[in-house]
Amino acid sequence: MDRAALDAILTVDEVRAVEREHAGADLMERAGIAGARLAAAMASERAGPIVVLAGPGNNGGDGFVVARELRRAYFDVAVVFRGDPARLPADARAAHAAWIAAGGTTVADPPAGAGALVVDALFGIGLTRAIDGGYAALVDWANANRAPVLALDVPSGLDADRGNATGPAVRAAATATFIAWKPGLLTGDGLDLAGATSVHPLGLDVGALDTAGRRLVWTALDERRPAVFTRARRNVHKGTYGTLAIVGGAHAMTGAPILAGRAAIRTGAGKTRVGFVATPHPDVDPVAPELMLSSATHAIDGADAIVAGPGLGTTDASANALRRAIGAGVPIVLDADALNLVSASLSLAEAVVRRPASTLATPHPAEAARLLGTTTAIVQRDRLAAARAIAKRLNAHVVLKGAGSVLAHPDGAWEVNASGNAALASAGSGDVLAGIAGALLAQGLDAADALRYAVCLHGAAADRLVSRGVGPVGVGASELADAARALINRAD
Repeated sequence: MDRAALDAILTVDEVRAVEREHAGADLMERAGIAGARLAAAMASERAGPIVVLAGPGNNGGDGFVVARELRRAYFDVAVVFRGDPARLPADARAAHAAWIAAGGTTVADPPAGAGALVVDALFGIGLTRAIDGGYAALVDWANANRAPVLALDVPSGLDADRGNATGPAVRAAATATFIAWKPGLLTGDGLDLAGATSVHPLGLDVGALDTAGRRLVWTALDERRPAVFTRARRNVHKGTYGTLAIVGGAHAMTGAPILAGRAAIRTGAGKTRVGFVATPHPDVDPVAPELMLSSATHAIDGADAIVAGPGLGTTDASANALRRAIGAGVPIVLDADALNLVSASLSLAEAVVRRPASTLATPHPAEAARLLGTTTAIVQRDRLAAARAIAKRLNAHVVLKGAGSVLAHPDGAWEVNASGNAALASAGSGDVLAGIAGALLAQGLDAADALRYAVCLHGAAADRLVSRGVGPVGVGASELADAARALINRAD
């Protein structure tokens, strides 16, 4: 299958447009057949019936096709349907009629016992409200059942665009999503609700659609490795790979820029300077004596790229150091307190927008809320919209960190990262990400690619640690840099 088809992410409106363009292509039939194959594989060695929960819309129609195909394959199938067949959309009504014509029946309540599998075909990508009433009871039943749940397209109750579940939602063991990825499967509640997700393009050439900038940032770094990861040239020196300046380290926060600096060394920066706001500041890092420690002012001079913000603080001295960093004509990563200072100062924000060189911004949800003058809850309610708004406001390449980090770019393009796990939920993890991004900028990567690789590599480092029995509980941020280096060098 074309990799572009597997990479594509489409919003609900975009999926609807594709469906209209391919009206008459029996997409519901194709979706049901794909879902039935996965359901058969999941239920093949389990006893009891397969219970299909069919809703009142087109997702229910997918469920009727799944039920018909499973019955044809001699599975015992029970279809729970509480709607009025006459009120189903046309395609779903036809699917219901075909199910009945094939000898199937529907019941209002699930059968007793766990069964082999539950197929969630209650509500699909169009649902944006909380499920209530009898359908909420069916969601509760599915979640309490001991049988695994296969969701069709998205787990019922999940907002397909935003990744939120505002009410009862199905917790699936697996999700078969159709045509393309949906943003909500990749971020927020979707990561915990969808289970193992597979994409079924239904025979459509999704890779040919206008989905530029709407793709997953995959964990498979080998498939998109930049030249700086290979180090194939031999006639090189430290200057070949750039000088990175890291500006931060106010009083009692000197560890943050050091973490960023260590990560930069591990991910290829030729030289790394750490400039502290605090006075006095450390003279040497005994763990990484390669780091050149100095004042913030001295560190910026001659840098090829800058990271500003780790442990920076919000004092006048911090703001002055940040203003000087923003004014440097080199690519910059704005992180942590740099973002807090920008959100509190119109002049700093305007200086960021006017920068001739590229800007990367790495806010977590609370920092994003400050930048947008809103609340963390509102940011989390629509992470994609928040990331895109910050990118437009700051004229920057942005990653809104969190479960399913969202990347957004000044031209309106966006992506969702697929790597990472709960091991990243520890202090200092963001400093490491900033250091990686800065190192890639210093080595000459384009800003958009530097952000993509940095975010993906950061998450993949956590995945590598967990796969080797380190974490997810108790992983320190300092452990991520070594794992990232191993991935860059393809170490086993």
